[in-house]
Amino acid sequence: MVLYFKLIDPEYICYMGIDKYENEDLIKYGWPEDVWFHVNDLSSAHVYLRLKKGETWNDIPANILDECCQLVKQNSIQGCKEPSVDIVYTPWANLKKTAGMEAGQVLYHNEREVKYVRNVRKDSKIINRIEKTREKREVDLMHERDSRDKSERHEKRKEQEEKRRAEKKAYEEKQKMEDIKKYTSIMKTDNMKSNKYNPTDEDDFM
Repeated sequence: MVLYFKLIDPEYICYMGIDKYENEDLIKYGWPEDVWFHVNDLSSAHVYLRLKKGETWNDIPANILDECCQLVKQNSIQGCKEPSVDIVYTPWANLKKTAGMEAGQVLYHNEREVKYVRNVRKDSKIINRIEKTREKREVDLMHERDSRDKSERHEKRKEQEEKRRAEKKAYEEKQKMEDIKKYTSIMKTDNMKSNKYNPTDEDDFM
């Protein structure tokens, strides 16, 4: 089961695993557009934010970031009791699993691709609104990821085809203009033979 939440901007998808075993599947089948959130140095839910098309994790609006942090803090057994906590977040692709790690544990491929939100305090107004939207769903994570990748490959092929057509059209236009220039050059008066310098023998018409 995966838990989904509606944020203030409904175009963002926010979700989290129901337990540490579900978190393993989320780690395995996450999307490149996903950003992972967790309470720093404490056990907590793994919350994911799926970005809009074309966005990067540097583009997350402040209010959306705040909502994700509130959700993570609230869903930490110890963190929800603390006056404030630090929240860590990073792109899904930066999550690293190694042999022997426990379910739900992660490392990072690149520490420089990790950010922190310091001293996050509970905002009951935000929590109450988000928790009211909580929805449990049975999700085939592998199928969803395969469908996403298939769609991306289709879009890339389409873009490549459009690029080839545009390049072909541009080449044909260039060739056409060059042909026009050549023809114009040949037809210029100073490049043509004039009858003025090649008089006709009038006797031929008698």
